[in-house]
This record gives sequence, structure tokens and C-alpha cells, in this order.
Amino acid sequence: MTAPVPLSGPRFQTEPARLYREMRREHGAVTPVVLDGDIPAWLVLGYRELHQVTGDPVLFSRDSGLWSQWDHIPDDWPLLPMIGRRQPSILYTVGERHRERVGMISDALEAVDPSELRSYAEKFADELIDGICAKGETDLVGDYAMLLPVRVLARLYGFRDEQGPGLVTALNDMIDGRERAIAGQTHLAGSMGQLLADRKAEPADDVVSRMLTHSSGFSDLEIAQDLMVMMAAGHQPTADWIGNSLRLMLTDDRFAASLFGGRNSVAEAMNEVLWEDTPTQNVAGRWASRDTQLGGRRIRSGDLLLLGLQGANSDPQVRTDGASLTGGNNAHFSFGHGEHRCPFPAQEVAEVIARTGIEVVLDRLPDIDLAVPAESLTRRPSPWLRGLTALPVRFTPVPAL
Repeated sequence: MTAPVPLSGPRFQTEPARLYREMRREHGAVTPVVLDGDIPAWLVLGYRELHQVTGDPVLFSRDSGLWSQWDHIPDDWPLLPMIGRRQPSILYTVGERHRERVGMISDALEAVDPSELRSYAEKFADELIDGICAKGETDLVGDYAMLLPVRVLARLYGFRDEQGPGLVTALNDMIDGRERAIAGQTHLAGSMGQLLADRKAEPADDVVSRMLTHSSGFSDLEIAQDLMVMMAAGHQPTADWIGNSLRLMLTDDRFAASLFGGRNSVAEAMNEVLWEDTPTQNVAGRWASRDTQLGGRRIRSGDLLLLGLQGANSDPQVRTDGASLTGGNNAHFSFGHGEHRCPFPAQEVAEVIARTGIEVVLDRLPDIDLAVPAESLTRRPSPWLRGLTALPVRFTPVPAL
């Protein structure tokens, strides 16, 4: 059998689509991979196979305690924030308790007023644009997209606005899965714990207060863990959704009209990104609860299966003509599938933040254009999330609002 593929290296940044095609050609729909420290796992790249894994929570469980490799995982393993030991968060809860947690989170987010959410997104987007609009040039990733979602989410949850920058740094460190990953997780956990203590002492009209008073009766630790998951899942992928969509609109002639007043193609660009350049490329994971077969592979009880969302989105078995899928086709895996998919209210929050963020850029910065050749744009070093390191643009300077 061909050697397993390391789930690291520059090709996940430079040419992931080609890499996934090669992996599928050499290994099939279920590819053997190795993680940091030569830890074995399976990467599920087939659309049908991924549908099967995410649709059967009993056979392919979210309970990380099933993993057969825990004896080989050191305490400082950099992927622990992404593939955690048993912890009391929604990510690793299964069965009825998981459904209750989804209900708590959905109820807390559904109570967010849509017009209020959009006004927060516009407010923070305008503030960020005010800081750069007179310069005539900026990095739309570092100076804008990476700062916007967490500021909106922090306001919804109950954080003070000045806490946003520290949360951004901690989240990025944690998600990139490198040497500062555990330090980022520690900062985020401390911030969430303090916010819970503040809201227990002084409730307010925010997400955290609603979660604390939910009828399901979760502990403070469980709520803090879920808030960390919500913040991580809500910020970085949304920031990358903004950055990847703006990159597409600035480099593809099909979207040129939207840069000068058109708005219909903003939604089309955002949806195309979810198919072709999704922020969440690969997700950990599911664990086999017993020996089974998947995509012609013998899966052993306790094996880790990683969800290859981008690989499945581009599976030639379902993309037979290779055409771009925009418009109203939402059958992608970018928000997951099954009972552990991203809750619908959370998807709506992310979409409002991303679309508002893009539209404010197009409204506020006339004649925006890339300041560097498109082929020079680079991606962050992560096999999990796909986002730009920078998006340098230039435009005619305009006054702040």
C-alpha cells in the first residue's frame, strides 16, 4: 500500500485542490494520513463517504475517548486544541445531551435581533474602514477581515469591545495548531471563565446570559467550553470567508460589476467560495465505535477519521462536469452535515457578518484593486483552515465617516 500522506506541508497552502486530486487518485475516497508525531488517521475525501460518516453518529462517534492513539499523544501535542481529550464541550458530547446543547446554543443565538446584528456588523466594519480609508492602501485581511467577526461576536456574547484584539490573537494561535496553540487556548479559556463570572453577577441581554439561564441546566464549565467552540468556529472561518470572497471578486472578471455598485454577485461569490475555496478545509473528527468498512478501507475500532470538507466538495463523482457551483446550490459540506453540523442560527450569524463586511468594503472604498499580482497571494500554514495571510489592495483615499 502507498505510504500515508503527512497532513502538513506547503501544498495545503499552495495547491490543495491538486493535492486532494492526487490523494484521491492514489488512495481512493478514504486516504491514510499521519498527523504531527506520526499519529495515524484517515482523511475522508469522498462526498458519499463523508455523508455516510457524518450521518451515522453511532458508528462514527464524536466521542474522542474512543481514540486508540491516546497512549501516544504527549501533553504538549500542538493539535490538542483541535483534537481534544474528552472535554465537556458540545464538540465531544453525543446523544440526547448533545441535542440539548444544540438547543441551548440555538435558542441563545436565535434571540439575537437580526437588525441589531447587522447594525453591529456595520458599526464595527465602518470603524475599521475609518482607520484605513484615508491611506489609499491597506491589507484587507490583517487590517479588516481578521478583526471584524470577533468584534461582532464579542459584543453579542457580552465581552467589552477592548477585549477583541486579545481574543483574535488567541484564536489564531489556537487554530493554526503550532507552537502557541495551547497558550492561545489558555487565554481564551480564561477570558470565557471571567465573562461567565461577570454575567452570573450581573446578567444582561446577551448570548452568555441566555445560556446561563437555559432550562437544560449545564454547568459553568460546560457553557465556557461551548462558548470557546462558538467563538473559534464563528470567528476564523468567517474572517476567511470574507477574505476569500474578496480575493475572488478582485481576481475574477465574472465579479467585476459587483465592485462598482452591483450586489447580487456578492452572494454568488460567497457561495462559490464555500464550494471551491471553503475556509474550513478539514475537520477533526469522528472515531469508529467498532470495526467497519468505508470506501473500500478496513476501519478499526478507535480509528480517527478526519472530515475532508474541501475534498468532498470537489469530488468528481458529484462534480462530473467540473463546473463552478454558485447561485442557490447549497449542497456543500462547508457547514458540516448531520447532528454535529453547525447550528443553523450560527450559520445565519456568520453569513450576516461576512456579507455585511464585504458590502461595507465595496460601499466605502471606490475603485478598489489588488496592489500585488494575484499569483503572489499566500495562505496561512494550516491544513485545517484556508485563509489568506494578506490581501493588499489600493484605492482612492476617502474621508472617514
